[in-house]
Amino acid sequence: MEWIPIRMDRRWLETFIKQAETDSEWSTWERYQLAMEAAEAERIPEFDTLRCLSHIQGFTPMPHQVETARRVLGEMRGRAILADEVGLGKTIEAGLILKEYMVRGLVSKALILVPSSLVLQWTRELNQKFQIPAAAQKKAWMWDQYDILVASIDTAKRDPHREKVLSRHYDLLIVDEAHKLKNRKTKNWQFVNQIQKKYSLLLTATPVQNDLPELYNLVTLLKPGHLGQQNNFSASYVAGKRKAKNEEQLREEVRRVMIRNKRSDGRIGFTNRQVRTVPITLSAEERALYEGITSFVRERWRSGGGNVMKNPLALITLQREVCSSRDAAFHTLFKLFQKGEGHKQQLTPEVEQLVDLLRAVKHQTKIDKTVELIQSIADKVIVFTEYRATQDMLLRTLRAKGMIAVPYRGGFQRNKKDWMMELFRTRAQVMVATEAGGEGINLQFCHHIINYDLPWNPMRVEQRIGRVHRLGQEQDVIIHNFATENTIEEHILWLLHEKIDLFRTVIGDLEDILERLDGKEEMEENLMRIMLEAKDDQEIRSRLNQLGEQFQHARETSDRNQTKREALLDGTE
Repeated sequence: MEWIPIRMDRRWLETFIKQAETDSEWSTWERYQLAMEAAEAERIPEFDTLRCLSHIQGFTPMPHQVETARRVLGEMRGRAILADEVGLGKTIEAGLILKEYMVRGLVSKALILVPSSLVLQWTRELNQKFQIPAAAQKKAWMWDQYDILVASIDTAKRDPHREKVLSRHYDLLIVDEAHKLKNRKTKNWQFVNQIQKKYSLLLTATPVQNDLPELYNLVTLLKPGHLGQQNNFSASYVAGKRKAKNEEQLREEVRRVMIRNKRSDGRIGFTNRQVRTVPITLSAEERALYEGITSFVRERWRSGGGNVMKNPLALITLQREVCSSRDAAFHTLFKLFQKGEGHKQQLTPEVEQLVDLLRAVKHQTKIDKTVELIQSIADKVIVFTEYRATQDMLLRTLRAKGMIAVPYRGGFQRNKKDWMMELFRTRAQVMVATEAGGEGINLQFCHHIINYDLPWNPMRVEQRIGRVHRLGQEQDVIIHNFATENTIEEHILWLLHEKIDLFRTVIGDLEDILERLDGKEEMEENLMRIMLEAKDDQEIRSRLNQLGEQFQHARETSDRNQTKREALLDGTE
């Protein structure tokens, strides 16, 4: 082996020795100028000047977000509840505060605790919008290896992660969906309370939901002692479960730790919603299948005395699936009604008759209408369906027509979800999503939604729309609702669209409204019983009308309570 000679350049040594002996000529005019430029770049003219604004790329924060960040740094010393209404960019505000503290050298270790469905969204936004090297926590060893971590609060509070989190000191702790910490008796509240942190941000659109002690618990988590001991707080400020006393003094105390921006302030503009109903007329074969399934479902329900198969939801699901696709109904039929084991599985005669009706359907009108609509839109579209089998059929059909379409569903790992999002953003025209796409992703680059199937829970419908109709959307959002004529699907659309008016404007606190409406029962269960128990379509429409009126009453009650909460938070009368 031939050796390569290595020579050291020592020409600098003689000059260095001379400078060391005479203690002179350490710098030059050029070096001095560079040093001055560096010092000027690091100089902060005033304390509330946000240096981070010159470091972020790719987007411009809105004025209310910048002002919020200034107030948190200047007035609240890094401990605040960010309580903007839904869609006003609390994540952006938190990112600005984190970035500013990092630029100033005051934060090097930060922990962001969020619901599991939002881990990727937070990680992506911090990296892409703020150039913050945040990582999504996946393994226990990551607690020691990364300075900026985004983690699921449910994962972080469990062993072995819990010990790792509680043993470290964080410069900044951010908790999203912080209203879930309203009860100090819960494990979540107690866990977050034990985390060692210098600065803390709690993000929630509903800081006061049911009673004043919830507000006390949040403020105590953020800044212990700010509202005094609990007994003193109750004596000074609580006149009843939802009624305050000494309101002006309480407002002043709340203002010191909470910032709330509202849509009604007039500084924040949202695009409009355009709602379009797309009627679907079934073919003769499809109508025969729907009527056959409907008769089968009602007969099974009545013969079972209201308790058939111990799971009446399975029956109504079958009726909903036949409005979605032949494939979805086919899978459910076989899953529910096969008898025997192994190769001897058999279907009952009545189920075999339904299978024959399924096989008679060669073309599916709803699928064809979807393709036709997407081709006419010629822009990015997200299609929401309730069922995996329908999703697969839509994807196959769209690809056969030469359209690039990607799936999005709950079974995907984080990395695959992220990859599907990027493909939809950069290459695909269509994303076909199951309910997993209804939360945790931002799709402002798309402004067309097709509700191929409609959930029976208004909360889930609004979550779908909220993925597109949110801050940063520059165009009007167009919502296409499919309605198969003379089916339960048409009845549900009538309830949500005409009676509840769900699609045109964001309904305030939907969770509160549904809680008041349903009591102990879920809205979906109420609808299921209406569909199963009603004798005909006229009775279905009558009972849905009553349900719509109950919803309106619950909304009015919620609005009155919201007005009272706003008066407490911002001092309006």
